[in-house]
Amino acid sequence: MSDSGRPPSRKSDAPGQDGETDKPSGNPGGGILMGRFFGVPIYVAPSWFLVAALITWVFGGQLDTVLPELGKVRYLVSLFFAVAFYASVLVHELAHTVAALRFDLPVRRIQLQFFGGVSEIEKESDTPGREFVLAFVGPLLSLVLAAVFFGGMQLVESGTVPGVLLAGLMISNLIVAIFNFLPGLPLDGGRMLRAVVWKVSGKPMTGTVAAAWVGRGLAIAVLIGLPLLSYAGGIGGDGNDSSGVDSLTDALLAAILAAIIWTGAGNSLRMARLRERLPALQARTLTRRAVPVGSDTPLSEALRRATEAGARALVVVDGRGEPTALVRETAIVSIPEHRRPWVAVSGLAQDLTAGMRVSADLSGEELLDVLRATPATEYLVTEATGEIYGVLSTADVERAFLAAMSRPS
Repeated sequence: MSDSGRPPSRKSDAPGQDGETDKPSGNPGGGILMGRFFGVPIYVAPSWFLVAALITWVFGGQLDTVLPELGKVRYLVSLFFAVAFYASVLVHELAHTVAALRFDLPVRRIQLQFFGGVSEIEKESDTPGREFVLAFVGPLLSLVLAAVFFGGMQLVESGTVPGVLLAGLMISNLIVAIFNFLPGLPLDGGRMLRAVVWKVSGKPMTGTVAAAWVGRGLAIAVLIGLPLLSYAGGIGGDGNDSSGVDSLTDALLAAILAAIIWTGAGNSLRMARLRERLPALQARTLTRRAVPVGSDTPLSEALRRATEAGARALVVVDGRGEPTALVRETAIVSIPEHRRPWVAVSGLAQDLTAGMRVSADLSGEELLDVLRATPATEYLVTEATGEIYGVLSTADVERAFLAAMSRPS
């Protein structure tokens, strides 16, 4: 997801996948902060409570068949299962987070939400090997958890509450692992496929295109395959009325999963294409030429000097010629022309901070990261020697970013 002037980041996929999203780190996105892991905040989205209630209801119905003596207590047991299952999903996401931090990739947050979780990793892996490991560790941990729960099943009786809970957690983690290993974006298996194609071809974009189209194929397979499996299973059933409801539920679930996979694959492809174009965003080419003026210079005189020099920006300097502030373009526009001789540029300027000084050599994601770190309307662009190169306007960066997004592939 993304605002103008900001590159979109990897989105989440289905149960237990990691991803990124372009939201400010201080914004929980409506989620509830549950704690931190190595400094990474962990949130629970409101949609989780809806899914937890659904799991509680469905699993409670199954318990009524397996352990009818529980009565209404079965829903309390089912709620425990829902929480334990999402704790397993959290372990899956923590595996991605640990790997990302190990590779010096910053993680904005972890969020448990509808249909699983997401680890919001702010940058892409720089090698196919790291990309593969980063994707592989999540489903690997889900497999390990399935094995642990299977081992626990051997220590308890199968017809008891612990036995049923352990069996349910073993099966659910196994499903999460298998589903994530499917080789199509935005699933973890898709990122593994991307890494393999990237390694073979030497081009990350080629890997993304291949994995994204496989992901779209998986979406179609899920949309058609799950209802067909449900129908095939119902043919040999007892013919009761519930089979039609179950088939409808399976079809709805298939449609939701297919939509998530299809949308995630498309987002991954669009973001990869955008990242490929980001190097065109160069501070040096986007910077406006600027003229230095004293703080007490009338606005009309400052604009006259800028016009003569062919400049489009004003930098306020002190007596030694050192830049101290930038005259805001929006402030200039707000001053009527007849008042400009009586308004000093100091009243329209924003004091320079360390984050508002940008190197002329920055480009692409590195440039956008610097601008995001210190939001402002204008930035002072300097050479490596400290010499003033000009002024970079956020509006110019946004226009260049949107142009890169809209350019045909």
